[in-house]
This record gives sequence, structure tokens and C-alpha cells, in this order.
Amino acid sequence: MKKRLKNTLLITLTLLLVCVYCNRSNTAMAQSDTALYDMVWKIVNSKYLDQTNNGQDWERWRHKYDDKIKTPEDAYIAIDTMIASLNDRYTKFVPPKEFEEEKSMIKGSLFGIGVQIGFRDGKILVISPIEDTPGEKAGLKPEDEILEIDGVSTKDMTVDKAADRIRGEKGTSVELLIKRKGEPNKKYSIVRDEIVIKSISVKLPEDFKLDDKIGYIRISSFMGKNSGSDFEKELLKMKDKEGIIIDLRANSGGLLSNAIEIADMFLDENIIVSTVDRDGYKDTARSRRAFISDQPLVVLINKGSASASEILSGALKDNQRAILIGENTFGKGLVQEVKSLPPFGAGLNITIQKYLTPNGTDINKKGIAPDIEVKLTEENIKEKDDVQLKKAQAVLLQMIKNEKTTCNN
Repeated sequence: MKKRLKNTLLITLTLLLVCVYCNRSNTAMAQSDTALYDMVWKIVNSKYLDQTNNGQDWERWRHKYDDKIKTPEDAYIAIDTMIASLNDRYTKFVPPKEFEEEKSMIKGSLFGIGVQIGFRDGKILVISPIEDTPGEKAGLKPEDEILEIDGVSTKDMTVDKAADRIRGEKGTSVELLIKRKGEPNKKYSIVRDEIVIKSISVKLPEDFKLDDKIGYIRISSFMGKNSGSDFEKELLKMKDKEGIIIDLRANSGGLLSNAIEIADMFLDENIIVSTVDRDGYKDTARSRRAFISDQPLVVLINKGSASASEILSGALKDNQRAILIGENTFGKGLVQEVKSLPPFGAGLNITIQKYLTPNGTDINKKGIAPDIEVKLTEENIKEKDDVQLKKAQAVLLQMIKNEKTTCNN
């Protein structure tokens, strides 16, 4: 009897210890998740561009969910709610899985259909498809509105949730219901693949014959860490060309440093871009080395050209170094910092600066107007008639001719 009682007491004590351990473990995990929330709060409080935090008392958020955060998912929801109050589509919390994919994109590859998406006027829009990806091959275009993803409406869906639904394993498919201006809604079934980010290409649009005097370089993204050096390699191969066309159409941007590095190749002791932070501190980036190309330059832009594309085109336009041809750009004049949140494996993309073109112009939500407007119609696209590139070639040939005439005089 005593032995049985002793065993019972031991079992009860063991269970109590296990329960105490579990409670402590759960408490520790909850505290860890609360710490993640607090870390994000502190970063926004100290670094976010708008010191008023969208006209609100930021302190009210700090301990709002202390007794509600029990799991990582609770923390993510709480953080998303807090961040949403800033009303800034570019500042966002990135959970661990998505943050790994974001880092993979910078390294040069990821899995999906290859489109940049954004949120505007309550709509999920395609900013631009990435060159030579399933999304581009399927025919998706800038400004396409995504109404449904695999039959699920995107109404009230965040960009992050939409991106998560579009991403997936190689070989699987996703169905998008697309609304395009002037056309009936259409479903696109697209097979996912590995997306290799090719930042720089000299491949011309299909069936286009370029004059031998002219070099052509397309920058499809500024995201790759080697975009600047890859561009320089192609530019140096074109030393014998009399003029250069840089194609920034449907380039949704990427790393600020890449845009500055490429602008530096064409400018000599000029302002490239200025950034202004929350305290009004203005930092001006200037060309730091002798230019490596003084060839006449034309830059192609359209409504899919955003962020770093606008920094480069704005620098070249304001310094009268290039003629811009095409359509008004997207209008993203804000700079984000990508903050890693160790040890949680997550990240935070936070707006910390706005940028100004060399002339001091704030282009956010306004974009950059081309020097020569040329619209590419649906009929042009259907007929594979790139009237923008044709105009760029004609203008550049005239620039080359004018330069020769000036030199001869």
C-alpha cells in the first residue's frame, strides 16, 4: 500500500513538474512573440519617415496586444494591424517564409510566375511581369487588375496574402482572373517555375532590327546584387556604338545603390539623387568617378517603370544627359530599408526616406513625364509593333547626326 501510494505521489509530482515546465515554456514562447511585436514597434517609432505615424499617437500600440499574443501567428496579425494604421503600402511586415523568398530574389532566383504586384486605390495590380517568366509569356501586363486567385476574390486581400497565393512549387499552376481596361475579364492559368532574375539583357524585342550605330541595353530589374557590374560589362562592349538606348519599361525597381551606380557611368560630378529622412536630413548622392560613356543616350520608360527606374531616368533627364521617350512612370518616390528581425527569421520593409530628383522634384504618386510621349497601344502590342523603340531609334539617330554636325563646325 505504501509502495503504491509512493508511486502515485511520484507520478503526480512528475505531472505537476511537466505542467509547470509546459506553462513556463508557453509563457517563454509568448514572451518571445511579444518581443517580436515590440521590436517592430521600436523600429517604426525610431525610423519611419512620417514622424506623426499617419497622425496618430504611436504609443497607444505598444502594449495593445500584450495579453493577446500567445503564438507567432498572433504576433504576425497584431503587427500587420499595427502597420496597417500607417496607411503606407510600402511598409510591411514579412513573415519568415516570405522573408526567405525576398532574400532569394535579391540573390537572383525564386519560385512563382514572375510578376511584381502592388496595391493601389483598393486594387491588387500587376506592376510589371519579369522578362522571360511564365507571367510574361502568359501575357500579363502592367496595370492588370487581379480580381481572383484560384477562384478567391482579392477584395480586401493584402498584397502579401495575394503574393502568397500566387507563389508555389515549380510545376503547379495558379489561375488568375484579370481585369484589363477596355477588355472583358479573362482567366489566365499559369504554371509556376523557378524565376531566375536576369537584370541586364541586350536581347531586342522580337522582329526588331536595330541600326548598327546603336547599342541597346534593357534593365528589367535593379534587384540583383550584380546589376550594376553586369550593366557596366555590357556598356563597355558597346564602346564602338555611336549612341545607346536604355530600356527601363516595366522595370519596377529594386536596390537604390544599383540605380546610383549605373547613373554614375554617364554623369561627371553631377547630382544623381537626394534622399530626405524623418528629421529633414538631406543626403545627396553625386557621381563619384569619371563617366565611362559620353555617347548620346535615349531612355525608354512607361507606367511600369518605378522606384529605382525613376531614380535613374530622373537623374539622366534632370542633368540633360538623356532624352526620355515613352509614357509617364509609376510614381514611387519613397525609399524602403529591409530590416532583418533576428532571431525570429522575419523582416520588416520600412519607409525611411523620400527621394528627390537632381532638380529637387518629389515624384511620389506623380511619376516622371517623358520628354517625348509615345503610347504603346493594344493594337501595337498585338501586331508586335514597338513604336516606342522605333521612336527611340529615330531620335537617337538624329542626336548622333546633330553631334557630328556640331563637331564638324
